[in-house]
Amino acid sequence: MTDVDSATEHLSAAMTTTTMTSSSRGTEFYFQCAVVVIGVVGAGANGLILYALVVSKQYKSHVLIVNQNALDCLSCLCLVLTYSLKLSRLQLTGKLGHWLCTLLLSEAIGSVATVASILNLAVITVERYLKVVHPTWSKTKLRPSMIYSAMVFVCIVSLVYNLALVIPTSVVIDGVCYAYAVWKNKADSLGWLSWHFVSFYVIILVIFVLCYWRIALVIRRQAGVMAGHNDAGSIAAHIHLNQTQTNVVITMVKTTWSRP
Repeated sequence: MTDVDSATEHLSAAMTTTTMTSSSRGTEFYFQCAVVVIGVVGAGANGLILYALVVSKQYKSHVLIVNQNALDCLSCLCLVLTYSLKLSRLQLTGKLGHWLCTLLLSEAIGSVATVASILNLAVITVERYLKVVHPTWSKTKLRPSMIYSAMVFVCIVSLVYNLALVIPTSVVIDGVCYAYAVWKNKADSLGWLSWHFVSFYVIILVIFVLCYWRIALVIRRQAGVMAGHNDAGSIAAHIHLNQTQTNVVITMVKTTWSRP
């Protein structure tokens, strides 16, 4: 008997001894309904942004922003689909039930979009850092092909990472889906949780803070130089500095909180 089979048996035994009270079922039901509503609102909001970019013909010059909102919209739609299926209380059987559990009820497809969105946000941050802090290099070296390659890369990485994780760790027992539940040992599970948190949250946050901090410093220094060359225009330079810094902050907030 393999370690995976043993883990599955232990999981099955634990689940058969676990009972769910009516109050907990009610709480779960309302939570799932709330997630569906959030998904619908998020998909609608990101869809409107995409529509505005297309109508204003700005999508060609802001491909990373378009990709960001498309991934966020897909993530929201996956939330709606996944939690609608959970609300239906499907009895999973056969191969179809297994793949419904692995890909949808496990939220794996939604995780593909979410992780790709996080990585794409890091790409946006680095691109803006290069354009502001190293403008000469970005004009001569940063080609559109590099941007498109980065977009494809984050999608492939997210797809491979999530599928390689969910397929061996999800199982259907007595018609019920248990996703990310079958591990060889507890250390593997804790190791993955730690690595996932550090890789997709801590490191991304560090990149975000450092890059925008450097952008703000460069903008302030440039405004100071402009004011030094033209004392009469110092007020205008100060106003321009405040407007630019405000735009940077707004962009940071929008790109961070646009994700579901």
